[in-house]
Amino acid sequence: MSNKTSLRTLAVGFLAVVAVLIGIGVLRQSIQKTRGGGTPRYIFLFIGDGMGNSHVCAAESYLSWKAGKLGGEQLLFTTFPELALASTYSADHQVTCSSASATAFSSGHKTNNLFIGATPDSLPTRPFTMDLQERGYRIGIMSSVPINHATPAAFYAHQTDRWGYYPITEQLPSSGYDFFAGPGFIDWAGRDGNQTPTDSLLEAGGYTLCYGEDEFRSHIDESKLILCQENRRGRSASSYTINYDTSWMPLSKMLSLGLEHFGDRQPFFIMCEGGEIDWCAHENSVYPMVQAILRFDDAVRTAYEFYLKHPDETLIVVTADHETGGLAIGYNFDWKFSVQDWARVEAEWLAEGCDDTLRLQDRLRFQNDCGFGWSTNEHTGAPVPVYAIGKGAERFNGRIDNTQIPSLILGQDF
Repeated sequence: MSNKTSLRTLAVGFLAVVAVLIGIGVLRQSIQKTRGGGTPRYIFLFIGDGMGNSHVCAAESYLSWKAGKLGGEQLLFTTFPELALASTYSADHQVTCSSASATAFSSGHKTNNLFIGATPDSLPTRPFTMDLQERGYRIGIMSSVPINHATPAAFYAHQTDRWGYYPITEQLPSSGYDFFAGPGFIDWAGRDGNQTPTDSLLEAGGYTLCYGEDEFRSHIDESKLILCQENRRGRSASSYTINYDTSWMPLSKMLSLGLEHFGDRQPFFIMCEGGEIDWCAHENSVYPMVQAILRFDDAVRTAYEFYLKHPDETLIVVTADHETGGLAIGYNFDWKFSVQDWARVEAEWLAEGCDDTLRLQDRLRFQNDCGFGWSTNEHTGAPVPVYAIGKGAERFNGRIDNTQIPSLILGQDF
């Protein structure tokens, strides 16, 4: 073969490879466009702390019983068109804790249990919300449990001890985020009670603390706001029982006020945690846990109403950081898992003035009658569901890992 022929062959081969590469690039761009590529303008990430598949099933069975049916009723977020299943293990345990899992959500990195916003070698991670902030997004972080608890903290703090609540609070102002909301803060004046009170600390960092809706509305046009429960002024928010206090501001109201504060002129990201789902599951109490999921679903509905106004620019993702309690739904061999079990017990204690919980002595009887069982009072290593709707929702599909959440939200590598 002549040199001229060899060169011609090489050139043809080279052009063929280039054509293939170009074709792959065009295909990827086409797929990206088809799959709603790019970062949505408005992003909601809902985290139902401890909420596994069986917890969702229990809530939907309750809705069905209330409707007089054996099944078929759904929570709003389970009607979303996209569904994935996420693994949750941490860097050092098969069974994660909330701080390690939330760090995976916020940064895309696995870390050790009890670490918040830090790598296993104790270096600070970078939340993807910081990247969004630099791109002009307003950032909101809210929870139905204290603002310096593990899940919200992973988006602004860097600690190797999730129980270091006051040091976590000290790091909040450096985030520069626009809006925080929750019952308040644990360790109001530090663990020893001798530190600068939290309100003075945060106000010195440029934030305005508002207690209750009326006070919040009087400051709604200010740039950096923290919304706390009205009855938490100057107090630690560490107390919690599964007897839900109906005077508390629900998560849906916090989100509604946050959306009023943000409006739709600028892009935004909001993380919204239903934290008491986990706490009820730790207590192995089905009914309070179901009520917590229904309140969580109400908050999702608030975001969904916003989505309906901006369907081409909004992404809603609903997931959990882990499963708590190892909940199972079975039957008790005489097939009495029926409407009357939910309705009978509910009617009894509502008549006694109990709003959202069962008497301690009735919980096990109720759960046994209704076919519920628990395997632990702690977390499990089970994968958790991920539901999505809106721009880029189709990226949430199949089996994923919790570290992929940031890149799937952004529509790009992170």
